[in-house]
Amino acid sequence: MVQINIPTPLRKFTDDHSKLDLEGNTVLELIENLTEKYPSLRPFLLDGDSIRPYIKLFLGDQDIDSLERERTSLKEGDILSIIPAIAGGAI
Repeated sequence: MVQINIPTPLRKFTDDHSKLDLEGNTVLELIENLTEKYPSLRPFLLDGDSIRPYIKLFLGDQDIDSLERERTSLKEGDILSIIPAIAGGAI
């Protein structure tokens, strides 16, 4: 299982959970599993089969953009944090 940290603006879509433990071998697989469990999150996190560019994801303290982005491999005990854009529209 990988822990996902859910930011405050998105918690209304996850029954107010701040952390979730889900399965996933890659970042994209994990996010797809998250949006299967909470379908209302999908439009905020995914654009088709890709993670939206304005969503920042951190594996531990490392931005996945500096790794293999959505193809980044995950292992048991990893922690992925979702960081939404600060500026822009409303959720």
